[in-house]
Amino acid sequence: MIEHEVIHWSETNLLNVSNFMAEPNPGIFEDSHSVIKYGFTWIVNSEQFGAEVVFSIENIQLSVEFNPLLSWIRMSEFNDDLLKHEQGHFDLAEIIKRQYQKIFENEFYHKHFPTRGQNDAQRKQFAKEDSGKMISLKIDELNSYLNQKRNEYDEETNYGKNILEQKKYDDIFNKLRT
Repeated sequence: MIEHEVIHWSETNLLNVSNFMAEPNPGIFEDSHSVIKYGFTWIVNSEQFGAEVVFSIENIQLSVEFNPLLSWIRMSEFNDDLLKHEQGHFDLAEIIKRQYQKIFENEFYHKHFPTRGQNDAQRKQFAKEDSGKMISLKIDELNSYLNQKRNEYDEETNYGKNILEQKKYDDIFNKLRT
C-alpha cells in the first residue's frame, strides 16, 4: 500500500500506530485523532424514457476511509487501549455504513431522474455529474451523522478511559469480525 492512500475498512485490517502519520496538535486536549470519512462509487445509466432522457442510479458502494496523513496519536500517551479506542472510531463508521446502505438504495434505486444536455454525449456527462452530486449530498449527511455518533462514543467512553463503557462498545465492534 502506498502510504498516502486512505485505508479502507475491512474485517481483517486493523489500524496500527504507524497508520497515524500526522503530527499531534498541541492545542487539542485529546491524545489521538482519526480522520474517517465515507466514500462511494456508483453506476449511472441514461436512457430514453418516452420523449424525455432520464438517468438511473444503481450499485452504490459505500466505503469507510481512514486518512493516515491527517490522523495522529500523541506518542507520549500511546498504549494499546488508546489504539483500540481509535480502531473503535473506524469500526463505528463501518456499523453506520451498513445501516445506511439500505437508505441509499431506497433513496436512489429503481427511480428515474431527469437529465439535461443537447445531445447524448452531454446528457451522459450531466447524468454522471448530477448523480454524483445527489449522492454526495447524502454522503455529507452521513458524515455529519458519523461525527455526531463519534462524539457520543468519545463522551460515553471518556475517550477510552472508562473501561466499562469502552468494553460495551468493544463487544459490539468485535461482532464485525465474526
